[in-house]
Amino acid sequence: MPTPNTSENLNEPAYQKDDSQLRLPSYGGQAVMEGVLMRGKTALAMSCRAPDGQIVTIEEKLPQFYRSKWMTVPFVRGVIGLWDALNLGMRYLTKSANIQTGEDEKLEGSSLVFTIVLSLALGIAVFFLLPALAAGGLEKLLNLSHWWSNLVEGLFRLLILVLYMALVGRIPEIKRTFMYHGAEHKTINAFEAGLELTPENVEKMTTVHPRCGTSFILTLVLISVLFFSILGPLPLGLRLLTRLLLLPVVSGIAYEYIRFTANHMDSPVIRAIIQPNLLLQKLTTKEPSIDMLEVSISAFKHMYTAENSNSSTLS
Repeated sequence: MPTPNTSENLNEPAYQKDDSQLRLPSYGGQAVMEGVLMRGKTALAMSCRAPDGQIVTIEEKLPQFYRSKWMTVPFVRGVIGLWDALNLGMRYLTKSANIQTGEDEKLEGSSLVFTIVLSLALGIAVFFLLPALAAGGLEKLLNLSHWWSNLVEGLFRLLILVLYMALVGRIPEIKRTFMYHGAEHKTINAFEAGLELTPENVEKMTTVHPRCGTSFILTLVLISVLFFSILGPLPLGLRLLTRLLLLPVVSGIAYEYIRFTANHMDSPVIRAIIQPNLLLQKLTTKEPSIDMLEVSISAFKHMYTAENSNSSTLS
């Protein structure tokens, strides 16, 4: 089990600028309650600002499974990665909440699986089945072709997504989480730029990043319009069933698209294509404060140090 430790002096950069093996896209992260989770191929670290003002960090080594051959198989790795992100995200959101409350509740085993499945089911119902149901009703009411019906479905899905992000971002607690999301992006962007990870350097970076989960969701919505249109006209019941059963397939395609664009950012065409993804991130990232950047930098440096240590052990 990972054990928490209060942060030590991490002013010296924990990374080597000429290190090509551990460069992104191996690294990513997410915001948690009053903190940031940073993840690599072999290790992760979460740093949170505790109520007493101290930075508390939890580190964890990742199982060998994350370096198995399945994680190299296109489309399959996207589905596995999505489930893994939900799993780790739920666990560490709980851990970050425990740091804020001082409680020691555990979310693991069957309770963790139940929470993930319930959250995933609600998300699928709201963002996939509800738009499909509404578009199917309009198709019958207005005698729309299946092409127009799928387009309307996609627009409904996109509208729900944008409204949801815009509204929840107004909640003070969620707004702070979005600020930590911005801190996570800034830290990773600074690392990619080869800068020393200090709050002053990181503060100058942008809050958007091409591999963000927000970009993945928008890509998922847009690809679903094209993918489901290929299926042609379907009865309402079968329409809903295909949205459910084919979601892993669409997720795998969206993952590969995000991966491809992130690896070809030197192309002006790719940079132009991903602009809608980056614009949508403005809803889920906010400018962080300096103390938030300190937390994000702490998480990245702890993760990177553990990643280097694991890499040395594996080599």
